[in-house]
Amino acid sequence: MTPGGTPGAPGVVVVTGVSRYLGAHVAARLAADPRIGRVIGIDPPASGTELPDLPDLLERVETVRVDAGSIGGLLTDLDVAVVVHLALISGPDPQQGGRAAMKEQNVIGTMQLLAAAQRAPRLRKLVIRSSTAAYGASFRDPAVFTEETEPREVPRGGFGRDILDIEGYVRGFRRRRPEVIATVLRFAPFIGSTADTTLTRYFSQPVVPTVFGRDPRLQFLHFNDALEVLHRSIVEDHPGTYNVAGPGVLALSQAIRRAGRVAVPVLEPGLSGAAALARNLGFGRYGLDQVDLFVHGRVVDTGRLERKYGFTPRSTAVAFDDFIRAHRGGAVVTRDQLAAAERRVLEGIRQVRTAVREGS
Repeated sequence: MTPGGTPGAPGVVVVTGVSRYLGAHVAARLAADPRIGRVIGIDPPASGTELPDLPDLLERVETVRVDAGSIGGLLTDLDVAVVVHLALISGPDPQQGGRAAMKEQNVIGTMQLLAAAQRAPRLRKLVIRSSTAAYGASFRDPAVFTEETEPREVPRGGFGRDILDIEGYVRGFRRRRPEVIATVLRFAPFIGSTADTTLTRYFSQPVVPTVFGRDPRLQFLHFNDALEVLHRSIVEDHPGTYNVAGPGVLALSQAIRRAGRVAVPVLEPGLSGAAALARNLGFGRYGLDQVDLFVHGRVVDTGRLERKYGFTPRSTAVAFDDFIRAHRGGAVVTRDQLAAAERRVLEGIRQVRTAVREGS
């Protein structure tokens, strides 16, 4: 038996969010595990987020399009043993309804799923994707967050606030269904050779905007290690809440140098102005969650994960280096690119300051 494991394997596993990169890979990995009886991937009737390679990846996964109001019947009819909830949006997409749609899926969607899970008679395990964004990011933060640390301030970004709501609903579910094993995984930002996130796009730019005078400590998680922890959470029993991150830290300046990029410090008095500046620089989904992270940083303790799972993710530095190797071809910055980036930075500052003056 593996650490934390129990005899017997889950029969029917439901994975939400299989039209997205993480959900699709988790479902495919479960379908390839002979210990799993059946894997069903579910998504809303028209999620609009399908990736081109998903049909091949999900060849052995039964996919179902179902609206939130019908999930309860599906869980009961299929005698579902495990629900893995991965259908979260980490940043608002203007083309998909913006912040309103993001909150609808993250908060309302989770609430409806948990209500359905509460009525599922055969359910024995619930695995929830969460985030270290639950801790927020501010100048009052401790050096290291443990799972018991309360955020010093409510996160300013929408994703962080959504995570707090989601975890609140899970605590209510635990009280109502104490016999169900509930695992909450607070993931650090994903990185690696295959990850495509706001974070990887930020470091993939030839010129990286930073906030003048700040050099935050950062932690990353290799995408493959996230898959491993999720898989173990499903085939083993690990009740509770866990920080999941690569050991060690990288300062933002170190990460930019390792990536072969050029940092362009921006002197701006307000973080909301920095968010607007980021949008002017072309980072369309670069919001307050990311701005606060790149100003204050965030480091979490992963001792509980290592003890209970018997698994240590590869370090933050190793995970970041894997990302660099996959993107090495775009590391060279020409003089013209640097000059163009400087012009965009100055124009962005001008636009933000104009907007501030007009709004005051």
